[in-house]
Amino acid sequence: NYRIASNGRIAVELYRLHRPRLILMDVSMPEMNGFEATAAIRLDEDGTGMRTPIVGVTAHALKGDREKCLDSGMDDYLSKPISPNKLGEKIDAWIGKEEKQALRA
Repeated sequence: NYRIASNGRIAVELYRLHRPRLILMDVSMPEMNGFEATAAIRLDEDGTGMRTPIVGVTAHALKGDREKCLDSGMDDYLSKPISPNKLGEKIDAWIGKEEKQALRA
């Protein structure tokens, strides 16, 4: 299942309602950008012991953009345009990691 948010405020609301296993966060959203939405989500998670993987998605592929995403609290980064293969690899890397840990437990 997936949900699509038209802005960062809605992204945070959807996070609070559905607690997804992975978030693909567009950096340049209206109302609340991806960095602000990530900060709000991380604040919600603070003290819970939970951390939802957030992959920053941006059209900016300049040097330093990946680091900006990671420094903002995101866990990974994808630059646009996104190929289906790259998207699948990122999803497998984060969701697959969770499933492998569950199998070991």
